[in-house]
Amino acid sequence: MADVHGRFDDRFAGVRDALAATLDSGADVGASVAVVLNGEMVVDIWGGHADEAHSTPWQENTITNVWSTTKTMTFLCALILADRGELDLYGKVASYWPEFAANGKAGIEVRHLLSHTSGLSGWQEPMTMDDLCDWDKCTSLLAAQAPWWEPGTASGYHAFTQGYLIGEVVRRITGQSIGTFFAKEIAGPLNADFHIGLDPSQFHRVANVIPPVAALGGEMDPTSVVFRTFSNPPPAAEASWTSAWRQAEIPAAGGHGNARSVATIQAIIANGGEMGGQRFLSEKGCAVIFDEQSAGVDLVLGIPIHFGMGYGLNSADTPLSPNARTCFWGGWGGSLAIIDTEAHLAIAYMMNRMGEGTVGDERGASFIGATYAALAAG
Repeated sequence: MADVHGRFDDRFAGVRDALAATLDSGADVGASVAVVLNGEMVVDIWGGHADEAHSTPWQENTITNVWSTTKTMTFLCALILADRGELDLYGKVASYWPEFAANGKAGIEVRHLLSHTSGLSGWQEPMTMDDLCDWDKCTSLLAAQAPWWEPGTASGYHAFTQGYLIGEVVRRITGQSIGTFFAKEIAGPLNADFHIGLDPSQFHRVANVIPPVAALGGEMDPTSVVFRTFSNPPPAAEASWTSAWRQAEIPAAGGHGNARSVATIQAIIANGGEMGGQRFLSEKGCAVIFDEQSAGVDLVLGIPIHFGMGYGLNSADTPLSPNARTCFWGGWGGSLAIIDTEAHLAIAYMMNRMGEGTVGDERGASFIGATYAALAAG
C-alpha cells in the first residue's frame, strides 16, 4: 500500500485507504484529501509525489493550481458582500460596474454571473492564455460584448470568464482586487493556505499539474457556444507552470492551495457561516446558495446540472450526497470540494495528475463514498 501521511480519525480509515488506492493504481501521482466535520478537521492526509518524475515527495504544505475549485472561493467573496448588504445578488451588475451595461447587458443581474447564466461564457475577441493574466483586458472586453444567449434562460459554464465578472464587481464595491479581499477577509483570518495570486516566495511549494492526455472539448461545432467557450483561449494546463500565471489573479481557475485549505475555507458554508471560532456569514447568507438559478443541460458542459448562487447543487442529475442541501464545485482535471450543510461536512481533494473532463472523476467519488460510509457506520 502506498505511503499516506497526515492524520485521520480512526473511523475515517477508509478515506486513507482510498487515497492509497489511487496512488497505487497510478490514477494519482500526488494528492491531498481533507474532511472537516462539525468544524473539526477529521481527515488531513497526503501522499505520492509533487512531480511526474516521482523525484519529489508531496509534502504537508505542498500546494497546486486547483483550476475551477478556485471558483468556490470567488463565490464566498460575493456571498460575504451580499450578507453585509453591500451587494444585491438580484441587483443589476451595471449598478456596480456601469460600463457593463453596453451591448444589451443592462438587465443582467449579479445572480446571472454566479450561476453561469449571463450569456458571457467566453470572449468574442481573440484571447490567449497569457491574456488571462491581464485583468483590465479580460474585464473590459467582457463589459463591451453582447451576450451569446438570452441571460437567465440557461446556464453555459463560464469556465474562465466567471472569475473576472464576479471579481470586477467585488473590486468596484470594495476598491480591492478579489485576491486581496479574499486574503484579508477569508484566508487570512483562518490561516488557510489558499491563494488567488501567489507570491513568488511560495513557488517552491507548488506541485505543477500534469496535463491530461486528451484536449478539453474534443470535436465540436465551431459555431457552438461550447466551441467558442473552450477554444478562445484553448485551455493549456502548462500555462499554470509559469510565473505570470501563478502571480496573476485568475479567480475562476488560478487559485493555489491544497485539500486542507479548501476544506477549512468551505467549512464556513458547512457550519452555517462559522469556522475557526469566527463568523464569516449569517446562516441566511449561507442558505442563499440553495436558491436554484438554473436547471437543465448546460450549454457548455453538455450535461444536466443545477446551479444555485455559484455552487452546483446536489440533484438526481449529480447525486453527491444523501442530504439534499449539499453543494459543490471542482476543477479541470479532477479537484473537488463538497459541502454538506445538513451533515456539517466539507470534503476536499486536490491533486496534480489531471484526469479528463471538468466536473470530477472516479477518484473524487471514491473519497466522497468513503467519507459517507464512515459517517453511516458511526
